[in-house]
Amino acid sequence: MLVVTTENIHGYKVVEVKGPVFGLIVRSRGLGADIMASLKGLVGGEIKQYTVMLEDSRKEAMDRMIKNANAMGANAIVMTRFDSGEAGKNMTEIFAYGTAVIVEKM
Repeated sequence: MLVVTTENIHGYKVVEVKGPVFGLIVRSRGLGADIMASLKGLVGGEIKQYTVMLEDSRKEAMDRMIKNANAMGANAIVMTRFDSGEAGKNMTEIFAYGTAVIVEKM
């Protein structure tokens, strides 16, 4: 599955637009991570537990988006974007979205 953030894929032409496609994940931060983050917040620096959680969440959201595009019969996703936000007091959501298409090599 080709996944790009651009409207076009160099060397390919879009022959059919399947439609919007997305992948969503909501993750809760654990109590231990919150305590470590609070302590790290006092001295500054990267909070590695959150970085790892967000990287994993972004990959999972992208994997779900690709799975949805496959189910639609697409072989590529163009205009891929990510969004994130908080869903509740200690939950983070990651949303991957784009346009599922069928492309052919030129």
